[in-house]
Amino acid sequence: MSPTLALATAARVLRQLRHDHRTMALLIVAPCVLMGLLAWIYQNTPVFDRIGAPLLGMFPFLVMFLVTSIATLRERQSGTLERLLAMPLGKADLLAGYALAFGLVATVQAIIVGSFAIFVLGLDVAGQAWLLLVVAVVDCLLGTALGLFLSAFAATEFQAVQFLPAFVLPQFLLCGLLVPRESLPDVLRYASDVLPLSYAVDAMRTITVDADGTAEVLGDVGVVLAFVVALIALGAATLRRRTP
Repeated sequence: MSPTLALATAARVLRQLRHDHRTMALLIVAPCVLMGLLAWIYQNTPVFDRIGAPLLGMFPFLVMFLVTSIATLRERQSGTLERLLAMPLGKADLLAGYALAFGLVATVQAIIVGSFAIFVLGLDVAGQAWLLLVVAVVDCLLGTALGLFLSAFAATEFQAVQFLPAFVLPQFLLCGLLVPRESLPDVLRYASDVLPLSYAVDAMRTITVDADGTAEVLGDVGVVLAFVVALIALGAATLRRRTP
């Protein structure tokens, strides 16, 4: 993999995103609106402080998954991907460039949404605020990596959106957000143990209730980052030049 080619690809993707105002609004504004709506619904109750942190990672994760998978699919459908791979640009260079570009956007998104939740909406957590932002960034990177990987298996944008209930909704149901994972039936609990979103939610929950849980949080973050690296590697291995 060439760092120069990866950085050039990242710069090209960032230039495209800069001129796509609707996508940027979706990336930045939509999660803030959802967090604001959640705080409004549960105002004057402890519910927002209890579920706000896990959802702080969930909302950007969903948005980054959709934007990344659809943007990558458009590159393939338009023939841009085929032209790029005809140049001295390997699949690893291309995927690394996409990951860097969307990862940077994900970092900005997580910082903005996290700061909005903490300083404007008054989200109160027992742990460190900076650690909450770190986990939010990692959750966004997970959505980016999953979108890059699954985009290789979609022929249309509609199919890319269909992956949301197929691959994301089961993780949402089993990650411990609705029911504690230890209360799940054994088969479902074992399934949740191999889903990356479970560890992201575990990290957020630890920050919510445990001021001294930094080591546990960093362990969960390490697991999620391992999934991110694995998904990007699988995405490079399954990347096709064009959609048949």
